[in-house]
Amino acid sequence: MRALPVTSLDEILTTDAELPLGGDLKRAVEDWLAHLINERGQSAATREAYARDVTQFLAFLKTHLGRAPCLGDLSRVDTKVFRAFLAHRRKSDVVSRSLARSLSSLRTFFRWLEREGRLQNRAVLQVALPKIPHSVPKPLTVDGAAELVATKNDDRAEWINARDTAVLLLLYGAGLRISEALSLTPNSAPLNGRDVMHITGKGGKDRLVPALPIISEAIAKYMRLCPFPLSGDGPLFLGARGGPLSPRLIQLAMARMRRELGLPETATPHALRHSFATHLLSAGADLRQIQELLGHASLSTTQVYTEVDRDRLLSVYDQAHPRTARS
Repeated sequence: MRALPVTSLDEILTTDAELPLGGDLKRAVEDWLAHLINERGQSAATREAYARDVTQFLAFLKTHLGRAPCLGDLSRVDTKVFRAFLAHRRKSDVVSRSLARSLSSLRTFFRWLEREGRLQNRAVLQVALPKIPHSVPKPLTVDGAAELVATKNDDRAEWINARDTAVLLLLYGAGLRISEALSLTPNSAPLNGRDVMHITGKGGKDRLVPALPIISEAIAKYMRLCPFPLSGDGPLFLGARGGPLSPRLIQLAMARMRRELGLPETATPHALRHSFATHLLSAGADLRQIQELLGHASLSTTQVYTEVDRDRLLSVYDQAHPRTARS
């Protein structure tokens, strides 16, 4: 089965029938997405992820039914259809973590539909979440992270190099997610004596993050060189044409620097955040303090960095201990 290309919910629910069958379903999805922000306080990014997951399922369901689905169709979807949807996405090389998130989004949607009295269908709850392989973050070395942040591209304008340096320093020097770094404004940036940033992270969770002087200096340099006007509450980081900077451009810049420096493919923008946490832990920082800096809701999420540090220590031990067997 081949899924239809998706551009919007309206496209999926378009029908040739005399009556717009999908009108009730469209209202339900829109009401649910509004509920996520207005009542549950989810961030816009989380809402977009939920919307994308449900939209992908409805596109699949439209192909499965051979017509635009309506709300009544959702009450009749069984476990076979949900499993077929996951299998279809798996064939498109979607990883288990993304599949698990899609299924969680659908569970949230169907639970809300039941609470609202719009329908009851618990088949999605009977589908097991895909097993997510245990993985350990792959940070850069201290020297590798420092070299990457300091790398310049001679073929690019000076202000763009300054911009990229400031963004990467926010990831490595403050442990921000790339979305958090790019959400900064001139008014919220660590400038003019402000050495703490107020960051709103995943799930609308707020935290205070200190900024090193080198970060403030890099941001100030970028702002001096930026050829476009920067408004107080507008985006701090701009693209080459003056619009908000896309995360994709930072990812591409990292890919270029990986090649130039001979770094592994795991050297991504998010790896700088992993490096921030791992290097702090190696230097003796308290795990709960790192949890607060990263904005993790649960300490168990932060504890994964202890595995990274343990592996590093064991590696050093194996290489340095005089009684280590060597071939």
